[in-house]
Amino acid sequence: MKLSVLLQPRASRDAVVGRHGAYLKVAVTAVPVDGQANAALVRFLAMALGVKARQVSVLSGLNARRKVLNIEGLDEAALGRAIERCLEEKFAD
Repeated sequence: MKLSVLLQPRASRDAVVGRHGAYLKVAVTAVPVDGQANAALVRFLAMALGVKARQVSVLSGLNARRKVLNIEGLDEAALGRAIERCLEEKFAD
C-alpha cells in the first residue's frame, strides 16, 4: 500500500501529528542530513503501524518533505485502521 506523508524533521519528539490535506503529517527528531530523517521516519512509522521496518520504504521524495511510502504487509483496510488509531491516540514514541 502507498502512503503519502508530510515529514517534519527536527521536531521535539517523534509523533504522528495529524492530517495535512491528503498527507499524514509525521514529526521526527532526526535532522534531514544524510538520510537520517528518512531512516527515522521509516523506523517510527513501522512501529506505529505495527509492521517491521523492512516493510516500509520511501518510494519518492527522498530529498523532500512530501514523500510517498510503500507499506508492505497491510491491506488498504488494515492500513486505514492503523492510521486512524495513530491519529486518535496522536501516536508518539
